[in-house]
Amino acid sequence: MHGIRTARAFAPGHVTGIFAPASIGPDPRARGSRGAGVVLELGVVARAAWRPGATRRLRILGGGSEEFPISTDVARRLVGTRHGSLTVRLHHDLPIGQGFGMSAAGATATALAVSAVLGGPRAKAIEIAHLGDLFGGGGLGGVAAILGGGLEFRRAPGVPPFGDSLRMPWSPPVIVGVVGGPMPSPPRLRDPRFLHRAGASALELDSLLEHPDPVRFFEASERFTDRMGVASVRLRRILHDLRGHGAWAFQAMFGESFLAAPQSLAARERVIRSVRARGIRAVEVHVSARGARRLTTPPPSRASHRESMRERSG
Repeated sequence: MHGIRTARAFAPGHVTGIFAPASIGPDPRARGSRGAGVVLELGVVARAAWRPGATRRLRILGGGSEEFPISTDVARRLVGTRHGSLTVRLHHDLPIGQGFGMSAAGATATALAVSAVLGGPRAKAIEIAHLGDLFGGGGLGGVAAILGGGLEFRRAPGVPPFGDSLRMPWSPPVIVGVVGGPMPSPPRLRDPRFLHRAGASALELDSLLEHPDPVRFFEASERFTDRMGVASVRLRRILHDLRGHGAWAFQAMFGESFLAAPQSLAARERVIRSVRARGIRAVEVHVSARGARRLTTPPPSRASHRESMRERSG
């Protein structure tokens, strides 16, 4: 084991409620989107191990047969011309391809962990994670969104020093659920017609970013979901049902999935009963108070989150 350096990092998941594609100038660090979303306590843990040596080897593992092209690209960019063996093990708390920001979280956690074992600066790691997610089609501003916690309002696209985000705390837990198969982001985010549709659907965005407010965010996100019209019939019915039970509810952009924020304790109980009765795979999760970071102490057990997911699925 002599000569091996290890590090761990965590990046939270994120659900976009409303967004519009945006860029400022030709620098890709200033590209992405303006919008607003919710930063979740669940996300991605990355464990990196680096052994200098004469050969070059890179492995990104996730405990199964999945491939992680964006995280792989991020790790490769950070390693550069160095010789040695790098292994990164990823643990995702939430499903991939369901609008929970797992690509951006994976890229960011990978970047922070790899940067730590290689001795690189955090700012460079964040920049490379953003570029990897942007060019890999994982998202439009997901990395910028998870650099802090709370309800986030992206007033200018890109990562620091280009981006500009305002954050507000949100104490009540939210419920996220999956009702269908994944909706991979790259084909949609490379379709100009789809991006134009998103911009045209974000009618309240300018006003929301000028006067950010949690209630206005949730209401604007509901209207954005309804205008986009990309949810399945089943998901639309579930959203209608959850709203009727007293929750703000909108599609996680973009997945066959949703985020529901009950407006009262009574509404929370009604939402949970409805989710269980429908057999929806869901979990109650708090809004994260912090953003992506290197871990210097053992992370909390992820088993409790998986158990609650099974519990909510009925």
